[in-house]
Amino acid sequence: MKSFFRLFILFLTGLSFVGNVSAQDALLSDSAWNFHFQFTGIIQYNPPFHSPYIGQNSFLPNAERAFSVTTTAFLGRKLWSGASVYFNPEMAGGQGLSSTLGIAGFPNGETFRIGSDQTVVYVARIFIKQQIVLDRNHFDTLEDGTNQVRERVSRKRLTINFGKFGVADFFDQNSVSHDPRSDFMNWSLMNNGAYDYPANTRGYTYGLILEYYTPGWAIRAGTALEPTYANGPTLDFNWNKTNSETIEIQKDYTLHKQPGTLRLLLYYNTSKAPAYQTVIDEYKNGTDTSLDVIHGTAYGGKKYGIGVNCNQAISSRLNGFFRLGWNDGKTATWAFAEIDNSGSLGLRYYGIGKNRSTDNIGLAFVSNGISSGHRDFLNTGGYGFMIGDGTLPHYTRENIAELFYEVKLFENLFATLDYQFVSHPAYNHDRGPVSLLATRVHIYF
Repeated sequence: MKSFFRLFILFLTGLSFVGNVSAQDALLSDSAWNFHFQFTGIIQYNPPFHSPYIGQNSFLPNAERAFSVTTTAFLGRKLWSGASVYFNPEMAGGQGLSSTLGIAGFPNGETFRIGSDQTVVYVARIFIKQQIVLDRNHFDTLEDGTNQVRERVSRKRLTINFGKFGVADFFDQNSVSHDPRSDFMNWSLMNNGAYDYPANTRGYTYGLILEYYTPGWAIRAGTALEPTYANGPTLDFNWNKTNSETIEIQKDYTLHKQPGTLRLLLYYNTSKAPAYQTVIDEYKNGTDTSLDVIHGTAYGGKKYGIGVNCNQAISSRLNGFFRLGWNDGKTATWAFAEIDNSGSLGLRYYGIGKNRSTDNIGLAFVSNGISSGHRDFLNTGGYGFMIGDGTLPHYTRENIAELFYEVKLFENLFATLDYQFVSHPAYNHDRGPVSLLATRVHIYF
């Protein structure tokens, strides 16, 4: 399977040499620089809830408040024919409720990579994008946006992205539910929960992603670095032994004259992630009683999965989405979420109130599950990097509902009220349900 991924990447690269087309034609009306900025602050609260016991990774049953903040500058610059570079310094601080532990679909997508009250400044992204023209007769204009300078591009083209970025910047996109700064806040609603995409603690990695565009279709293929240990801050540059490879096929279509997009995602990871059953067996026979699935010592852990993602306009104001995801669940989660299968769907309605076209309300549901090996590991007393109550005698699915109302206060300022209901946090029938209230302020220009 890994050879298939690499051959597919080579195939897309080969498309760049088809047709003897000059990329110079695509530079008409391009902008030289662009700059965007975002600030997001979230205050979240949970009242007390039922909990007969807790473990070291449990969501705590007492009432609690938590605050998170992120600030990002998005700078872009044209380089040469068809090329541009992007640089994103970012500042993050605060912490999730219960130290960002105890719920697999964590309720604040802005905090799951932070884990400290201290404000830290770091480089989120620095990458080069190269547009290669494959059709000199038909062009479109990509407008100025986040990590996108205004440029004229061929409708049929190859885009090469190389450097440091978030893999979720390219894969598993969804126009209804993807950005916790302006969409649904839950971790397993902003992305496919079963997609263990490669990233360090803050959600970024180094890699190469190729995108092939032709009218109505897009195909993406990428390879990226995995962390040195589960949810770790540093990346393992031993690419021959550990990496993640992803393919996504996207189809744009219309249904009853309304636009929609369907995506099929396949991924294959190689890392130091140990197998749950191996760790359990070593614990029972006394070979290794640590039950440690976070600090794997041997390369060769395999994880593969599939995802389906759809967003569909129902009317000019109403949009819907759904996602389905699955991974084999044999090896430990290494980077994203302790979720092995997930299904979500939701609606978003725009234009609440007279002359309030951007004000919107969203309602979504997600159901997350884990493999039998993952369940046995947690019931044996094991802990992942996000969940673990010390035991799991009564496994059940973690079901979540989220409702939010977002208003535009000023030209670049948005405010949101958010409510989430989590039944069976961390798949534990004995604990919960949990209610969570949040307010969010988002500035973007």
